[in-house]
Amino acid sequence: MKPVAENQLLNLSLSFSKEIVLYHIQLKQWRHYWLADQILRAGTSIGAQVFEAQHAESRKDFIHKLKIAAKEANECYYWLKVVHVMDTIGDINMLENNLNSIIRLLSKIIQTSTLNLTKR
Repeated sequence: MKPVAENQLLNLSLSFSKEIVLYHIQLKQWRHYWLADQILRAGTSIGAQVFEAQHAESRKDFIHKLKIAAKEANECYYWLKVVHVMDTIGDINMLENNLNSIIRLLSKIIQTSTLNLTKR
């Protein structure tokens, strides 16, 4: 396997995946199984797509994989909002802040990559 160069988005998404797995465990302990599973799937998929993008076959493939990561990030954001409105399942401010950082970075990279693609 080819090593992946260090980058901010990859580091943020890996760290976020770890936080999501730990939060998933908490949700399961509180018997919120369905919510735990939704958050786990969406939250860890972000990092998986970002990692895949590092080995994209083309610039279009790179952009496509990051767009999928952005969709997963938005889905995860939705599930965290569900937790927030339930108002009984722990403090999720750190998760929301970290996810917002990932979403902003994904948006900027997608925008720049798309712009660079159209310049060719």
